[in-house]
Amino acid sequence: MSGMSIKNMSFKVGQTLTLVGVPKPDATHFAMNIGPDEKDITMHMNPRFNAHGDERAVVCNSYQEGNWCEEHREGGFPFNLGEEFKFTITFSLEEFLVKFSEGSEIHFPNRMGAEKYKFISFDGGVRIISFEIK
Repeated sequence: MSGMSIKNMSFKVGQTLTLVGVPKPDATHFAMNIGPDEKDITMHMNPRFNAHGDERAVVCNSYQEGNWCEEHREGGFPFNLGEEFKFTITFSLEEFLVKFSEGSEIHFPNRMGAEKYKFISFDGGVRIISFEIK
């Protein structure tokens, strides 16, 4: 899997990230990672079309000090192969609130408790169209 990484960005408490993308027609899954750096991931969001024993599920998790934490599954599955999606992530000290365009939400805890994250990456079967932090 080749992906895209953004380092030295500034995603701070109170800001909202808006993402637009398209899953590739043959994608089994894709992932978005937000964290302080490429080694630790505060929020790993992994929409799975058919991967790792899951079908049409969004699995979130954190990766800290070399270990995956407890998986978090919530909300619907607003992704379709080859069709554009849009979602927002609002960041607070307590959580990342992911809102999908069809109305479902994910409340994922800010497990590291930081007020700012500098790293985001995308992997797997997805093409990112736009990425904005306000």
